[in-house]
Amino acid sequence: MKNSARAARVTVSSDGRGLVSQAGAVLLWETLRATGLGRGLSQGLSRWRAPRAVHDPGKIVADLAAAVALGGDCLADIAVLREQPDLAGPVASDPVVSRLVRDLAADGPRALKAIRAARAAARERAWALAGDAAPGADGGLVTVDLDATIVIAHSEKDQARPTWKKTFGFHPMTAWADHGQDGNGEPLAIMLRPGNAGSNTASDHVEATRLALEQLPRRLRRRVLVRADSAGGTHDFLNWLTARSRRLHYSAGMTITEEMQEAILKVPADGWTPAYDGDGRVREGAWVADITGLLDLSSWPGGMRVIVRKERPHPGAQLRFTDIDGHRFTAFATDAKRGQLADLELRHRRRARCEDRIRCAKDTGLRNLPLKGYAQNQVWCEITALACELLAWTQMLALTGTARRWEPKRLRLRLFSVAGRLVRGGRRLRLRLAERWPWAGEMTAGVTRLQALPSG
Repeated sequence: MKNSARAARVTVSSDGRGLVSQAGAVLLWETLRATGLGRGLSQGLSRWRAPRAVHDPGKIVADLAAAVALGGDCLADIAVLREQPDLAGPVASDPVVSRLVRDLAADGPRALKAIRAARAAARERAWALAGDAAPGADGGLVTVDLDATIVIAHSEKDQARPTWKKTFGFHPMTAWADHGQDGNGEPLAIMLRPGNAGSNTASDHVEATRLALEQLPRRLRRRVLVRADSAGGTHDFLNWLTARSRRLHYSAGMTITEEMQEAILKVPADGWTPAYDGDGRVREGAWVADITGLLDLSSWPGGMRVIVRKERPHPGAQLRFTDIDGHRFTAFATDAKRGQLADLELRHRRRARCEDRIRCAKDTGLRNLPLKGYAQNQVWCEITALACELLAWTQMLALTGTARRWEPKRLRLRLFSVAGRLVRGGRRLRLRLAERWPWAGEMTAGVTRLQALPSG
């Protein structure tokens, strides 16, 4: 057999001129400009700019977010941008970046409020520019998904604690705006908590929802569906959601109790309706039923319905003690008064997309909290949220088709990591990408769409 591997040796030198790596980051710079996020951060963080300082704190935070969006996972990874001033502009040194994060953490509540205000303003503009592609643009509900996750710590960090999964680290609570099947999602809140924080702590669910609502455009705050797993199916949280001053809609998982088991056994055979799969088609071996009338819900919010799903477990699945007659049961509560049971159950089950958003966030700075102080790591969570939002808004405003659903790893491999050559001429700076790069078309079309948008 003839060996077809490359035989010629490649000679490597470091004398190239006009070349830039991570050239696809120009998409992030244009998103910062169009949404006004960069300007908002500069205005909001101006009080932390020292006299005679060279670098703007807002620019530093924006650069950190861009570095994390490109795959960085610590403050020092901002160096990826520092050597490309033609694209990124002047980038602060590592000591300057560290001092800024320290100063922001020392004034935690005020600094977090400033960053979150800039995020909310940029989100409102991004959704307005996105038009029909933005959440809630069709007049429907804006879906906010809540979920907690474990972030493992490998050293003694401030307030790192043993977790319920018998690991060690943190247990942040997150809230995400769902973009539906045609897109991904974006973080509305990443609330840092010690590792021993409870999974079903109602006060944490309330705080995460409050932070999420503050991130939404004011006109949409009365049109929100809050989805949560069974950790959110508590009396205190649902009572807070349904208070007259808020009137939020909800779809929350419920733990199967003995009372529910008895109610399930009372459902007649014709009371079960076929369930749907992810594409909205009838799924074989799965059914749903409304057991509201078979339960005592006097202590729960008025108008609450409890819907149960029954399905045959997949081969090899381990049954639980709550499973009946070889079927697996799950339940959720909702305030929806209209809609077929199968549609409502499918809507609730799509909450699982939140877990995909968390997985992508862990690929964008949340896998490891790199700083020692608790307040510093909360600032890092805000930087991670900014990075995830930059990716989501870039896809919403610049990309079309399946590219709007690409996860961070694919975005980096296909768009951001492309190399280019900077060419100056006619008082203009041109970035020339490789002619045979398979995704150069998506890249150039995306930049053209963003540059056609006015500055925020």
